[in-house]
Amino acid sequence: MIPVLCFDIETIPDIAGIRRLYDLPPSLAEEEVAEFAFQKQRAKSGSDFLPHHLQRVIVISCLLRSDEGVRVWSLAEPKSSEAEIIQRFFEGIGKYTPQLVSWNGGGFDLPVLHYRGLIHGVTAARYWDMGEEEREFRYNNYVNRYHMRHLDLMDLLALYQPRANAPLDELAKLMGLPGKLSMDGAAVWEAWCAGEIDAIRDYCEVDVVNTYLVFLAFQKMRGHLSAQEHCEEIHRVRAELEKYGQNHWREFLSAWGVKA
Repeated sequence: MIPVLCFDIETIPDIAGIRRLYDLPPSLAEEEVAEFAFQKQRAKSGSDFLPHHLQRVIVISCLLRSDEGVRVWSLAEPKSSEAEIIQRFFEGIGKYTPQLVSWNGGGFDLPVLHYRGLIHGVTAARYWDMGEEEREFRYNNYVNRYHMRHLDLMDLLALYQPRANAPLDELAKLMGLPGKLSMDGAAVWEAWCAGEIDAIRDYCEVDVVNTYLVFLAFQKMRGHLSAQEHCEEIHRVRAELEKYGQNHWREFLSAWGVKA
């Protein structure tokens, strides 16, 4: 089978980059630097959501479905630097050449990884191949919007109309899935400032599994999985999560109506 790599990222303001761009004094605390950037962005756009290139990647969570089964893990600080996290993610793509699956990955996650990877000198030859090295990538690569080597589920389900986009949490819950448990993206910076990196990682991993479960339902809807195959895949995910034992997976399984 072609491996499937479902992924999600979590980011915080790039404090060092903001200091450099605006020549801010080192005496300013990180929270003050971030608030400076938020205020500038609010004045510009009415939102404090920072531009993609000023988003520092602190977690990439992944779910890999391959011939070996299902596995969920995270590349995250403080164990790894931002450069290492991004490099290892793209090395995984080079190793497996998987189908990438995301929720808004085309609108947020991948552009952030592009900019931040460029800043850090990351190499990603397989990911950026658009047919120069391998002919089949000319017609199905990771970069072109309407190709399936990267499937942005949110974008496709909305038929590429931003006004039709649905939040992953709401759609997952409508489908009987757990959705988000105890955090949302707006709380990541606050959690980071409080030193709660483990909670951020757990939140990101839960998003990845929700995304994969929505993807399985989509595969069934479009005839790529039979009802029996879909059921088998669901049980495979449940069985894998039951092995992990961490609190967020027990909470996830409980919300999913599964005995941990």
